Amino acid sequence: MNYYEVSLLKSPLEPLTFQSEEDLELGTKVEVPLRNRKNYSDAVVVKKVEEPSFKCSDIKVITEFFYDNKMLEIAKFISQYYVCSFGEALSIFIPFNKEYENKNIKEEFDSQIELSPKQQEAFDFCKDKKQALLFANTGSGKTEVYIKTIEEVLNKGGQAVLLMPEISLTPQMQKRLEKVFSTSVAIWHSKITKKKKETILQGLQEGSIKLVAGARSALFLPFENLQLIVVDEEHDESYKSDSKPRYHAKDLSIYIAKKYDIRLILGSATASISSFSKLPFYRLKQTFYDTRKKIEFDDSSLDISLKVLNKIKQTLDNQNQVIVFLPTRANYKYQICTSCGKSVECPYCSVSMSLHKNDLALKCHYCGYAQKIPETCPSCNNGVIHNLRVGTAQIEEQLNEMFPDKVVKRFDRDEIKTDSKLKTILNDFNNNKIDILVGTQMLSKGHDYHNVKLAVVLGIDSILNMNSYKAREKALSLLIQIAGRSGRKGDGEVIVQTQNQDFFAEYLQEYDYGEFLQEELEFREGLYPPFLKMAKVMFAHANGLKVKDELDRYVKLLKQKDNIQVVGFGQCAIFKVANKYRYEIILRSSNVKALLQALHSIDSPMASIDMDTVY
Repeated sequence: MNYYEVSLLKSPLEPLTFQSEEDLELGTKVEVPLRNRKNYSDAVVVKKVEEPSFKCSDIKVITEFFYDNKMLEIAKFISQYYVCSFGEALSIFIPFNKEYENKNIKEEFDSQIELSPKQQEAFDFCKDKKQALLFANTGSGKTEVYIKTIEEVLNKGGQAVLLMPEISLTPQMQKRLEKVFSTSVAIWHSKITKKKKETILQGLQEGSIKLVAGARSALFLPFENLQLIVVDEEHDESYKSDSKPRYHAKDLSIYIAKKYDIRLILGSATASISSFSKLPFYRLKQTFYDTRKKIEFDDSSLDISLKVLNKIKQTLDNQNQVIVFLPTRANYKYQICTSCGKSVECPYCSVSMSLHKNDLALKCHYCGYAQKIPETCPSCNNGVIHNLRVGTAQIEEQLNEMFPDKVVKRFDRDEIKTDSKLKTILNDFNNNKIDILVGTQMLSKGHDYHNVKLAVVLGIDSILNMNSYKAREKALSLLIQIAGRSGRKGDGEVIVQTQNQDFFAEYLQEYDYGEFLQEELEFREGLYPPFLKMAKVMFAHANGLKVKDELDRYVKLLKQKDNIQVVGFGQCAIFKVANKYRYEIILRSSNVKALLQALHSIDSPMASIDMDTVY
């Protein structure tokens, strides 16, 4: 009889010991019985052990699936660094299948892309440095550098993965990649069907698929010969997982590339401070087309002003398109009573609900609760509800009223719920069937719009005024990304509604984003990442007193630990979500080992840990 420790997938439990007459390889996926569960549970064999003193249950099913050594090693690092169980770390990987054999399919690719002298320099720099940051202005052609590098790697028999922060980026990138790599490229994200995923996994292992482009989960596919990782828009925070394990796909890409000597290119027009300080970078400023950008500021309140409306009219009269950005979706962020000044809050979360006029409802964007729009204020029963802070639906409505003969569409998560809807809107916009596109962050994500001559930015101050050490970086980066969507060819205009013109004007008109990063690094030294590590511990429970006691207990314990600092603690910004009260502790340290030891010492069932928090 053989005895094995197995890690239960998606389970926070430590490995358990089971027995089997079969001689099993480490990494084999199996199914095991657990007490109180009708169905067997998925698990992975992680260690062979001596016969224990207690009686063991049998491993019931041995599958064809297995996790290779690299997967096991990376999962071990994830479990230690991002503070989760080995089984939780392994559950983000998709295992190999023994039924599929590598057929050594050879193919030659010719992209026929001629790089400009500056692009060639960038290409050579990334090749020479092995792991590098391509710090390239919008419109400078970093995608061409990616494609040439992928082509070189694939022609030598390697595999490549191209990560993108948003599913909304995939249709345009898909077209460009398929043109060069045809059926050897696969697109991977959460919205593709189970059947399509199985086809991709088979192609990847048999060798017919050599390049995978997709969301952060594409990094964890069964690659046999991965030789290149490209992380596009590397500054984007959607690379950070918001559920356990709370890994950061960009940081993991750097770790994997360095550990296994894999080529890595991180690309962005607004590079993140951490990548800028950690990796050698090549600055590509020269744009592909001759573009001239005029930036204007408007200090009126958030609602769309007369100056902005005149600019939009002028652009439309010239047969050009407009994009309007604002940071909130739905109609309004807050519903405020004119009498008592209270907002309409979700009964389960301590947040104001958003108005969705089309559905005649108020919705909570945190727990999904919805209710019909109240006629009077629920707090004082006689006040009239007034709307504060505009959202996409409200702007869409206003623009439809002002320009009834023009086509206005929304581009946010309430409107775009399927892959096909996404492709339709992007195609219609690129084919000039839509005149004005109104959207949230999704608009800023690297889309190549051909005929946009005006970008309108509303509500950027709400990002600049966030309670976060990253507020300046986020606001400026977002503004540059949106400004980059206007005038990709020829002239373009950007109009920004802000009360902070001095800050934005300095870096948009006079200085380079690289100079901003340099200044920001000086400001953060000794206080914030990348110089120190930060982590957030959040406690949540339906019993408010119980969770507050737990918080106080851990604040006391953590304050006694050497080499770590409790920066702050107390109620979360959103105190109640889905009927649970939430408190948090923010920790920082220049000693990673000390911080991780402190985090691993927390064993409260109420706690969730976020290493390298992006608060």
